[in-house]
Amino acid sequence: MNVIPEERRFRNARNRMVDELVAGRGVSDPAVHRAMREVPRHLFAGESLRFQAYGDHALPIGWGQTISQPYIVALMTEALRLSGGEKVLEVGTGSGYQAAVLARLAARVYTMERIPELAGSARLAIDQSGARNVVLRAGDATDGWKEHAPFDRILVTAGADKFPDKLAVQLADPGIMVCPVGPDQNQNLLVLERDGADTLIDLGACRFVPFVSGRPAAGNRRT
Repeated sequence: MNVIPEERRFRNARNRMVDELVAGRGVSDPAVHRAMREVPRHLFAGESLRFQAYGDHALPIGWGQTISQPYIVALMTEALRLSGGEKVLEVGTGSGYQAAVLARLAARVYTMERIPELAGSARLAIDQSGARNVVLRAGDATDGWKEHAPFDRILVTAGADKFPDKLAVQLADPGIMVCPVGPDQNQNLLVLERDGADTLIDLGACRFVPFVSGRPAAGNRRT
């Protein structure tokens, strides 16, 4: 009986994910393809769900949060149009997967997570993935990360009721910011392109957990 080693199985699954769920759905940037082939997504999904990590769906990571489906990660990453020298702010680290993908495409990634437990597990997974250019801070991201602004790119991984102006002021000119906007996990993915003036582009419907501020209330635990 020919038993395929686990790491090869994951690598094969990762390649299928990119071929079918990323390139196959219209994300064409070869740099995004390469980054997503390299990042071991199963490290970010948790032990019990790692064999589901390369499917066409989001996965729960506890505390009411999720790791986005591969297509959405790819779409948002492609919209940033990274060339390798950018300083990126990610608002909402979650599992850390998106930050690890960005790390392979940008010079430095600053990522913020309001839930300390998620920040801790994300830090471990990011390190295990081999990313060495990610700076992670546990804390409220509502006001961004002023000490390191302006950022060439900003990516928000939770749905805001309206476009977050406090974050947009930390975007460089020229710069690009991607954010889901809309109520009740029924948003549109908006891209702010800044180059002398601001242009807003709608990439279509999406669904994200809500963008909230502060630490979760006591008792809001992993499920």
